[in-house]
Amino acid sequence: MTPTFNIIMKKLLLSVIIFCSLASSAQQVIPLWEPGKLPNSKGLHMTDSIANERQFVVANPNIEVYTPSKEENRGFAVLIIPGGGYVRLAHVVSGSQIAKYINSIGGTAFVLKYRLPVSPDLLQREIGPLQDGQRALRMMRMLASKYGYSTSKVGVFGTSAGGHLASSLGVYSNDVSAVKDSLSNYSFRPDFMILLSPVITLSDPYAHKGSRENLLGKDASAELINQYSTQLHVTEQTPPAILFHANDDKGVPSLNSIFFYTALREKGVDASLHIFPHGGHAINLTTSPGSTALWMPILDAWMKESGWYEIKK
Repeated sequence: MTPTFNIIMKKLLLSVIIFCSLASSAQQVIPLWEPGKLPNSKGLHMTDSIANERQFVVANPNIEVYTPSKEENRGFAVLIIPGGGYVRLAHVVSGSQIAKYINSIGGTAFVLKYRLPVSPDLLQREIGPLQDGQRALRMMRMLASKYGYSTSKVGVFGTSAGGHLASSLGVYSNDVSAVKDSLSNYSFRPDFMILLSPVITLSDPYAHKGSRENLLGKDASAELINQYSTQLHVTEQTPPAILFHANDDKGVPSLNSIFFYTALREKGVDASLHIFPHGGHAINLTTSPGSTALWMPILDAWMKESGWYEIKK
């Protein structure tokens, strides 16, 4: 265990007990920011709000830890980013359920509870989720030796609006999360991206308008919309990705995934795109119809052939 880990975790874990009731099925819940040092905050007193397996207020951003058995650990980790249109977090169906699936294929999973841009506490609404996502990736790399995975095999898995945040973490190189502590020495960029029914473009006619308005406000300028349409910011340094979508997705058109895949390939980035005929929005684990149910074995095969699995002899 490194000195860096000891110093930072001693401070952060003082407040872990506050969060434990939020995710009793997780092995541990770790706050992202030290008490009183939440960036981009007006300092308002906020209280977490959870109902019907959805979280509507995230007062204290954190990561929930889900680990595989030691025998099945394949040496990689994934940050799970729940969807919810940037107005709520579907932290079970696109959070803890996905985390358990990642465990089943040998990965360590961290479910991100990120601040929603509609929070009245944020000074700058559109960077709040990105700050928490970058901080989470830095923390995951700091925790790599503790949980037994490689710091160079840390990916993101985002569903719906969570896919927008996941792709944002992949394309944006500007650091919005540095607070001048030891975590700033760790990379905030993912090594790979898994995007499920992702929101990508924020421009009409293919945008999910609710996600756009909740992230940017109802009167967002064309410049701001382009700034947060992630397919426009892909570079040669963007990490590889696999994308899954359904053609009958009435919430987020499958062209969102096509736009992002096309941008990746135009820049020479490895990418894999799978669009199924049925499945609706936010393809899930247990009710995917017909061929859509193949998304999980396809992901498993992609992870292996892309070298993200540690092959044990």
